[in-house]
Amino acid sequence: MKAIVKTERGLGAELHDVPIPETPRDGALIRIRNVSICGTDYHVYSWDKWAEGRVKPPVIMGHEWAGEVVAVGSECESLSVGDYVSGESHKICGHCLQCRTGQGHVCQNTKIFGVDINGAFAEYFAVPESSVLKNDLRIPPEIACMQDPLGNAVHAALAGDIIGKSVAVLGCGPIGLFAIAVCKAVGAGPVFASDTTEYRLNLARKLGADTTVNVRENDIEIIVAEATQGMGVDVVLEMSGAPIAIQQAMRLTRPGGRVSLMGIPSRPVELAVAEDIIFKGLTVQGVVGRRLYETWYTMKALLASGKLDVTPILTHRLPFADFAAGMDLMRSGQCGKVVLEL
Repeated sequence: MKAIVKTERGLGAELHDVPIPETPRDGALIRIRNVSICGTDYHVYSWDKWAEGRVKPPVIMGHEWAGEVVAVGSECESLSVGDYVSGESHKICGHCLQCRTGQGHVCQNTKIFGVDINGAFAEYFAVPESSVLKNDLRIPPEIACMQDPLGNAVHAALAGDIIGKSVAVLGCGPIGLFAIAVCKAVGAGPVFASDTTEYRLNLARKLGADTTVNVRENDIEIIVAEATQGMGVDVVLEMSGAPIAIQQAMRLTRPGGRVSLMGIPSRPVELAVAEDIIFKGLTVQGVVGRRLYETWYTMKALLASGKLDVTPILTHRLPFADFAAGMDLMRSGQCGKVVLEL
């Protein structure tokens, strides 16, 4: 089969012919129809400091996928040949304290497909039954393959009360854009969105953001203060990881409000803990991955209902072999989600 393989330490990846994996006893073999490129895939492809310290080539890349079950193992009970499925990118152990207390999304022994173990950028993908979820047939595969990052946004946005609440989404990369769509779908109040590129701010407007702010040109703190009579917003979803945005997140939030942090900073961030967090009585949450599997079922219901429309975020569809062009788009920032078609 064809697969996109990180063959060695350094920039790039290669399209290789590799053996079709065996069907796991406790899982299924999937024929992949669509995959989408994640920011993590770009980190691995570009071989940044994080990838250098984590990834051990060779490894098949990718973990956002949709496909069809073509074989099931002898111990697989819930899947059948022909099922239309997607799956969770985190392979969890099932036996640590976190897994046994409903916190599998922070499993101590998590392995990520396409990073720590072979992933889904291939014609066939072998995956444990516990990582697979059946798709609603109303969701097309080019959308179904994006559920893993969409789940990040669902988890972050719905980590607290949001109906009727004013929200600021800082960073309009794909997960920030998904977060805007989720907020609007579930009845949030006015949504402010910030970014450094007009391309992504235009996507934010298409998804229903009420106010967009190019932070290279305008001060979001002034704009939010004017719009909220100096109070601040109820909820801030920090999706950029930029140190200045993380600091602003605390200042943008009203006293008693919520800040959900999902963006990953490249260095330690200094915060005015007393003035901006303690004395304001903020709830500050670190959000990672998706709650397993509550988030998936919530997301599946929102997509199937038609209330959550994320199609504007799918900006580029490319043939599987053109993955390098997809990585170039990721580097440029002139894209939403890039989907590869098999």
